[in-house]
This record gives sequence, C-alpha cells and structure tokens, in this order.
Amino acid sequence: MRKRSQKIKMEPNIQLNWTAVIIAVVANFILGYVWYSVLFGKAWGNAMKMDMTQKPESSVIVKGMLIMIVGNFLMAFVFAHNIAAWNPVTWGQAASSHPPMQNAFAAAFFTWLGFYLPQDMSKMAWENKSWTLFFINASYHFLSLLVAAMILIMM
Repeated sequence: MRKRSQKIKMEPNIQLNWTAVIIAVVANFILGYVWYSVLFGKAWGNAMKMDMTQKPESSVIVKGMLIMIVGNFLMAFVFAHNIAAWNPVTWGQAASSHPPMQNAFAAAFFTWLGFYLPQDMSKMAWENKSWTLFFINASYHFLSLLVAAMILIMM
C-alpha cells in the first residue's frame, strides 16, 4: 500500500536516442539486403513467382530502396517510442532488473507476435502466398525487430 505522500508519475519522459534510431535503420537496410538477396533471394523470388532471370530496371530498384528506408525509419522510430513507454525509468520508477538483452528479446518477440505475425499469416491465407514465403518473411520480420531492439536498448 502506498503512503499518501508518495506520488506516482503519470506522465512519461520519453527521450529518443536519434543515433540509435538511425543505426537501427541502416542495420535493417543491410539485413533486408542480405536476407532477400544473398540468403533467401532465389527462394523468395520463386515464392513470389518472379522471373529470376530478369533484372529489374534501375528506377524500380531505387524506388524500392527509398521505400524500404522510409519503412525502416518508421519502424525504428515507433519501436523506440514503444520500448521507451514500457521502460519503468520513463515513468520515474526504478530500472528493470532484467538484463538489457532479455528486454530487447521480449520487445521484439511480443511486437512480432502481436503485430507482424498476424499480418504474415493473413497474407498467406488470403493472398494465397506459400508457406515458403510466409517463413521467409515472418522470420525476417522477427529478426529485424530483434536487431532494432538490441540497438535501441543497448545504446
């Protein structure tokens, strides 16, 4: 039971580390390149029913990269806010006793489980996407959140 003299802070003090946000954007851009070209490029292309012998025009590649950068920024920016909002220090409380890596994993896993995975499942079910595409995309989404969470929490 709290004493009457103790006050609970009801307004968060959210401060973003912009360097961490930008590093998370760059790291996820690199991860996306490696994931969808080097590691799973052929499997992803086949699952998307793309002609892998045709190279896209430069304008298509540039447009895709710019959209990916904007998307990575939005994800890192909002994710940084979410992580900060769940941090007890933001609310004037004692810091979490959990190790930072555990907090990063939990932030990534529960965000993925509640927001990304259902979307990936719906695409598979309603857009007739293959299980291969589902696993490539769902695992990428989790990994990209984990990379961003580690950067945002550790910096």
